[in-house]
Amino acid sequence: MDVHASPDTLPELQTFLGNFRVRFRRPEAKDALERYTTGLLTELPNKNCDTLARAVPGSSEQRLQGFLTTMDWDEEDLNRQRVQFMIATATLGDGVLLLDDTGFAKQGQASVGVARQYSGTLGQVANCQVAVTCCYSDPRATWPVGVRLYLPESWTQDPGRCHKARVPTDVGFETKPQIALGLLDQARAWGVPHHCVVADADYGDNPNFLAGLEARGEPYVVGIRADFRVWVSDPGRGRSRRVDQVLATIPRGWWCTIRWRQGSKGWLRKKFVALGCWRRTPSGVMQEGWLLGERPARGQCGDRKYYWSNLPDSISLEKLAEYAHRRHAIEQFHEEAKGELGWDQYQGRRWRGFHRHAVTVMLAYSFLVWLEVQQRRAQQGPGRPRDPFSPSTGPPAEGATSSASGGGPMAAPPSGVVVGDHRGVHSAMLPQELTK
Repeated sequence: MDVHASPDTLPELQTFLGNFRVRFRRPEAKDALERYTTGLLTELPNKNCDTLARAVPGSSEQRLQGFLTTMDWDEEDLNRQRVQFMIATATLGDGVLLLDDTGFAKQGQASVGVARQYSGTLGQVANCQVAVTCCYSDPRATWPVGVRLYLPESWTQDPGRCHKARVPTDVGFETKPQIALGLLDQARAWGVPHHCVVADADYGDNPNFLAGLEARGEPYVVGIRADFRVWVSDPGRGRSRRVDQVLATIPRGWWCTIRWRQGSKGWLRKKFVALGCWRRTPSGVMQEGWLLGERPARGQCGDRKYYWSNLPDSISLEKLAEYAHRRHAIEQFHEEAKGELGWDQYQGRRWRGFHRHAVTVMLAYSFLVWLEVQQRRAQQGPGRPRDPFSPSTGPPAEGATSSASGGGPMAAPPSGVVVGDHRGVHSAMLPQELTK
């Protein structure tokens, strides 16, 4: 291996790490943090303690392994300081909190949390670990907030196995949605600013997760599956319907084209409609919200998608659709943290080592985001900075609403259907078969 890091601390990294005050019992632990982070930022095919020690001068496999497992330092406090620093330097407005999970393929049975379980990352049931993650994301910057390993019941019911992996005694079984709500509580306690919470259907289809968000007063936009059931008439009248059946009867003229982000091949656009509906909570209360439907626009292929939101009707359809698609940012974080920073290459078996490695990966990722934000600000010219996702910079998409592309006014929408910036909550003009 002919890749070697600098024997000296990178000046930019030294400035970045200088913002944190970590209490290390031994001075070599501070050096190990800098050397380990430098190694994660180095272009290496594999990033475990052995390969990092050979590529990073001034380190050794034993010292790096001890940094992750035995040295006395508070990784949770370092993560809190990192989040506070990113709030101050890399929150640029209109942010959301993203909740998701990601899998790490593993061999054997000794690594903490490993089990035969489904991983969306792997797309199948496999021998793996699964971690629940929380990210902050706005239109210009995305950075991680927290990570927590999911511990299957087979682990929590085996005290000897947990003891061997050094799992804290107060860690019991929690579902992934419960862990996600715990990460949300942590982000709220740390003051991470956000307009709403965004998650995919694995969370949006969980009634206890939605109840947890609502109990916390959190606005949200979450994916749901086609069999999610809603009422489209007043609560107590009619019967519930599957959301795919509801939206299948909506006239095509009620859908409008919205662009939400510019990709490598141009603006991403789909057809959207939002409908005021109700869902029944686990306690039997009827909760009002918005059923957001998405389907391919003209000339496009793809599946229909469905979302549920409790955002107020002051939020435009364009913003609702953009929030729903903000979730791509956490998937990008997972991909880049694994592909560029070696997040999935930790070879230790202990609970603390897994989370210390994750905290250091988040530190390295945040360093890159911070660098990018600083460079962007230094290059910024006079005048108001343009939102890079603003549709005003490109030609108007076919059928786009006036607020999405500067086009002409749309026809007045039926009551209870969202088109453009105006939304109602009545269903008097819906197809009769839906309100029975």
